[in-house]
Amino acid sequence: MSPADAPPVGARIRHARLARGMSLRALAREVGVSASLISQIETGKTQPSVSTLYAITTALAISVESLFEVGEAAAVPPSVAPPAAVSPVAAASGTVLHALAAFAADPGRRIGPLVTPDEREVLELDSGVVWERLGHVPGADVDFLQVTYRPGGASSSSGGLMRHTGTEYGCLTSGELVLTLGFEEYTLRPGDAVCFESTTPHRYRNDGDVPAVGVWFVFSDT
Repeated sequence: MSPADAPPVGARIRHARLARGMSLRALAREVGVSASLISQIETGKTQPSVSTLYAITTALAISVESLFEVGEAAAVPPSVAPPAAVSPVAAASGTVLHALAAFAADPGRRIGPLVTPDEREVLELDSGVVWERLGHVPGADVDFLQVTYRPGGASSSSGGLMRHTGTEYGCLTSGELVLTLGFEEYTLRPGDAVCFESTTPHRYRNDGDVPAVGVWFVFSDT
């Protein structure tokens, strides 16, 4: 699917916020950013970094996946009538919307059992990180991903640590990646693996001059 088919992530965030009766300022306080930034994200004028995206979905008690679901705005709870359909918006290269709309499709949809490299669903973040979905089994609340951190790329473009619900397991296959986890810092090299509760403040960054690539399992506690 082309970037032009990407779903209106900003609009879905706004729908979820309004469905919970939360103001722009209240969401901004929860996320730790300005109300102006939240407004720009909701109107599509700017795209969130991965840490901001995680913080927004955590504050709204929705999953990152729901923002990319095909069809009706999954970010809105079933008890809330969905708003009028919003036309898909084009995604500029290098933003969080540069992704396949099916990245987080209906949880009942199976991806696999075989997924070739050219069939992967891709989410490209503006902080220099690319997620490629490697498969999905209906009923399994887990993201199975190949993650690439480009040189200089990081999970938080602002330099701050991120935290979200769930647990993550990762194994680096090439390059080097620095993980800040709480008050500790670790350098991951090919073959190194990590696992921790995602509520622990953390950040990944690539200080090298070659891409850092690994396979990650991120389990959601929803």
